[in-house]
Parts: sequence; C-alpha cells; structure tokens
Amino acid sequence: MKRIGLLGGMSWESSAEYYRLINEATRDRLGGLHSADCLLRSVDFVEVEQLQRAGDWSQAGELLAAEATALEAAGAELLVLCTNTMHKVADTVTDAIGIPFVHIADTTAQAVAARGLTTVGLIATAYTMEQDFYVGRLRDVHGLDVLVPDEPDRRIVHDVIYKELCVGVIRDDSRTEYQRIIADLAARGADGILLGCTEIDLLIRLEDAPVPVFDTTRLHAHRAVDLALGSEPA
Repeated sequence: MKRIGLLGGMSWESSAEYYRLINEATRDRLGGLHSADCLLRSVDFVEVEQLQRAGDWSQAGELLAAEATALEAAGAELLVLCTNTMHKVADTVTDAIGIPFVHIADTTAQAVAARGLTTVGLIATAYTMEQDFYVGRLRDVHGLDVLVPDEPDRRIVHDVIYKELCVGVIRDDSRTEYQRIIADLAARGADGILLGCTEIDLLIRLEDAPVPVFDTTRLHAHRAVDLALGSEPA
C-alpha cells in the first residue's frame, strides 16, 4: 500500500469527505481492519480564498507547492489535491514534486468516457466554470463538450459553495435551486452532470439529476485508492 498525501482544507468540509471516502474504499477492498496509509495537510482556507479573490494565483500556487513538497518529504508516495478550483495551479504543484499527482479533471473525464458520454454540464465555483484550466482540459485533452450555467445561475452556484457548503450549511432551498440549474443543463443537451466542486456532494445526490451525476470528490478519492493499492498504474 502506497502512502497517500492529501493536501486539503479548501475547505475542510470536503477534505473530511476525502478522508472518509479513502478509508472506506480501502476497508472495502482489503477487508478486516484495514484503513488507508495517508498523510493529511490541511491549510487555513481563508488565506487561499483571499488569494483567489485577488486573482493572485501565482502566490497561491507557491503556497500549495510548498505544502505538497512537505508532504512528499514526510513520506507521501502520491499526491491528492482535495479541491477542484485549486487545480488551476496544478502545474506549479507538479513541478515542485517528484511523486505522481492525481489530477481530478483527468479522473473525472475517464469516468465520463467509461459511460460513453461526450457532453456534460458542469456546476462548480465561478473560477472553475469560467476559466479555462478545467473546462479547457476536459475539452482539449479528453474531447468533452462542457456546458455551464448562464451568469446569474453561475453566481447562485458559486455563492452557495462559499457562503453555505464551505461552512457546513446545508439548505433545502439551495438544493432546489441546484436541481433547477442541473435540469436546465440537461435540457440544453448535457448527458451527464459534473459536481465540479468538492463540497457539492454535501448537497446534491444522484437522484437530484435527470441524467448521470459524476461526483468528482468520490471519483478522485477512489482513484487515489486504486493507485495506492497498485490496481492501476500511476
């Protein structure tokens, strides 16, 4: 079993889900009292969020690269960045380490391809929906057509993430709004929906969409276990 390095805290609500999912998957695959061999570095999200709002992605990348290097020095044998949005600085992080980096967009795209789908709807932070680091990778590397909500609905999705989900608030009216936005994406031609923020699985479940839902948190966590247990090559 390889040691998984988890770089989280963005927010800690979703990082807690990663820890649970990775340990559950390890137990289910190995049985008995098995649990994951992992290291968790949970940063103070307020510093990262301030850099996001300021558009200072360079400093954010340097911050996370330093934390990733520390995880590698502590014995991590693969790295999981427990956030979709901060994959914007994935290149800075991977340049700083010598261990495999488990990219969440690649993991998600592989799951979509396995279902034979080519057009997906994405709900995520505004950064992830509006900038090209995520949508562009899905399009250019994996050949997916990606639909995003219109601007007012992007704002609703973004605000629910930061003002509610990141602080542990789950509201039924927000779930209803997300269901409406998901239904609209499906009506526009999305054959599947990507929960492209690691907090969204706290609010939305498979039955909340009229098309298949791809929970990036769960997919990412299970991919890490695949690699840690050697069931797939890095």
